[in-house]
Amino acid sequence: MTSPEKDTHLIEAKVSGQRVFEGHLLKINCDTVSLPDGELAKREYVEHPGAVMVIPVLDDGRLLMERQYRYPLHQVFVEFPAGKLDPGEDPLTCGKRELLEETGYSAVEWEYLGVFHPLISYSSEVIHLFLARGLTAGQPNRDEEEFLEIVPMSLDTLKAGILANEITDSKTIAGVFWLMNR
Repeated sequence: MTSPEKDTHLIEAKVSGQRVFEGHLLKINCDTVSLPDGELAKREYVEHPGAVMVIPVLDDGRLLMERQYRYPLHQVFVEFPAGKLDPGEDPLTCGKRELLEETGYSAVEWEYLGVFHPLISYSSEVIHLFLARGLTAGQPNRDEEEFLEIVPMSLDTLKAGILANEITDSKTIAGVFWLMNR
């Protein structure tokens, strides 16, 4: 699909950069870049540590979903369990930690599905996807600021929710795509 030697006519080169904001989770940068035609332009983007999303499959085939309020959009979303990578953390380790912390479930079988980039126009975020099977229920150990509900759903229900524009979380839509094509 892409080839560095064939893409030189598209590539922008960083000339200078400035950190505009540094928060607990995100960093915002404003870089000056040289465009392929030699002109200069500004690029503002969010630096993100990366994340992992888990697609937990119950023994009956339903998927373990979360309902969680997301402040930036002021609404409750249906989504797969996910969380950010800690510095130097292996994605599988993160996936196991997040599944247990958020849902209380652990899994016997883990399959790496791949990565996706949810916001390529203004974020460096990469999300690793895992399929988790052989689930065993336990007690969640959520962060103090984390409030969510666990809801089992069928793949058909998720697909219908996406098509009805009721499920709009991009990582969840990507996860459903992966499941539909397995």
